[in-house]
Amino acid sequence: MSTADLLALLPLLVLSVGALLLMLQIAFIRNVQFSSALTLLIFALAALSCGPATDYAPRLVTPLLIADKLALLFTALFCLAGFVTTVLSMDYMQRRGDQPEEYYLLLILSSLGACVLAYAEHLGSLILGMELLSVALYALIAYPDKSILPLEAASKYLVLSGAASATLLFGFALLYAITGSLGFSDLGTQLATQPSGNIMLLVAMALILAGLGFKLSLVPFHMWTPDVYQGAPSPVTGFLASVAKAAIFLLFLRLFIDAKLYRYNMLLNCLALVAILSMLVGNVLALQQDNIKRMLSYSSIAHMGYLLIILVVCGSSNNRALAIEAASYYLIAYTATTLAAFGLLSLISAQQQQRENVLLDDVSGLFWQQPLLAGLMLIALLSLAGIPLTAGFVAKFYIFSAAISGYHWGLIAALILGSAIGIYYYLRVIFYMSKRNSPSYTLASTASGWHISSLSTALMIIILLLGTAPQPLMAYLRSIL
Repeated sequence: MSTADLLALLPLLVLSVGALLLMLQIAFIRNVQFSSALTLLIFALAALSCGPATDYAPRLVTPLLIADKLALLFTALFCLAGFVTTVLSMDYMQRRGDQPEEYYLLLILSSLGACVLAYAEHLGSLILGMELLSVALYALIAYPDKSILPLEAASKYLVLSGAASATLLFGFALLYAITGSLGFSDLGTQLATQPSGNIMLLVAMALILAGLGFKLSLVPFHMWTPDVYQGAPSPVTGFLASVAKAAIFLLFLRLFIDAKLYRYNMLLNCLALVAILSMLVGNVLALQQDNIKRMLSYSSIAHMGYLLIILVVCGSSNNRALAIEAASYYLIAYTATTLAAFGLLSLISAQQQQRENVLLDDVSGLFWQQPLLAGLMLIALLSLAGIPLTAGFVAKFYIFSAAISGYHWGLIAALILGSAIGIYYYLRVIFYMSKRNSPSYTLASTASGWHISSLSTALMIIILLLGTAPQPLMAYLRSIL
């Protein structure tokens, strides 16, 4: 491997070496503050290293990984999301009585798995990145040992995610039996020679769609989502809802484009049906929730449905570039917004033994107690609802424009209806926060610390900038696609 190849993989190398250093530190010097500080440094260096790596992009590093500017952009995004999650976890873990150094190691490993998925150009690297991401998440979800909810959530996620991974692997095995190839581009070349009615090919696509549908919480593979989101520690839930989902969808998009899966009309019709079901079912079920984490979990199902519109639009070569640009912008906006929403939930506790059950009444009066944190939640919810001047509005407008360009009227109708339903339950949380009665929650004592205030302000600025001045990011996305 040449020096240029190593430099193109610099962010992955920084995360890998950082994980080893953190492991050694934990083995010899157990100190939570030092572990958290080292984790922040590793994530910052990995994000900064994406800059020098772009000088060597695009570059195929072995048949497994491709270091293009899109992969580096999302690698930087995932590292920054890991940085934010670490800051939120410092306060969350401080309220625990144990030594959570390994928690930060698992967070780095999970982020490394997400970054490998961003680079993946081969089914081998796909499985490697996905399992590295998932296995670390199993432990992260179950990490708090003083509550039964995290253990229950991790058990459900472990069993169902394992079944989904096995389904996905079986689908890949059938693809390999048909084509004899594992690289994304090679798959596209070999599939072009196969008849579209090949039964084995149809079964393989169904298995792959089911496996990825579980990872993305798409209907009808979504039933695990509310229980896992509710039971997991709030910082981990934010990481799972943003980084894990974005990495899987980015991988799905790359596989879909490079392997030219858009040529199969039956697959496009299935994706359209799943998208419509996810948008409607996710929003309708979110409407019935009083638990904010469960509400956001169903909301995430709907947002993944919005993103599936992109894959359907990719069926037309004239709209493919716009669709990929829209997906990239949406993933960036959604990641920032989701981290902001779950950031506040990380600081809220109803009771010590049931602190993950954050109900609407628990945020009642928050505006009058912690206006900065309430403002962060306000902007995040408005962005998720797609209200103008926020990142979510521009992201949804991108999706809407892509769907209009492809004349997908059914998908557009579902998008509009789902978004209209979503506005109600997002605004309901804002209504409760604006009440003047005393809140029933217990806010962490460090919630007013400078690092939380700085992080809240930065996330608010990012969401508002993406909504009011999106042109620089749009121009950059066009230049790298």
